[in-house]
Amino acid sequence: MSAGDRLWSRISPTGERLESALNLRIALAVFGLVVCGAFAVLAGAARLTGLAIVMAVLAFIAVVDLVVVIRRRIERGDGHSLFG
Repeated sequence: MSAGDRLWSRISPTGERLESALNLRIALAVFGLVVCGAFAVLAGAARLTGLAIVMAVLAFIAVVDLVVVIRRRIERGDGHSLFG
């Protein structure tokens, strides 16, 4: 058993190494996209232009994060995915 494995066996409740957090990042990016997109539309409808622009920019950032994370997930090709 390597030193790293011994460390994980002491600090991890299950004794296993942590897996990638890419699925969590995908879920959070989708949530951010939906929420920010909805607020952008609502702010635009309420004629709050500044807030609508800020929310639209945050929704765009969520889209960029989704693209980056999904591309990283595809490059890993380890078969673990949120969607299959």
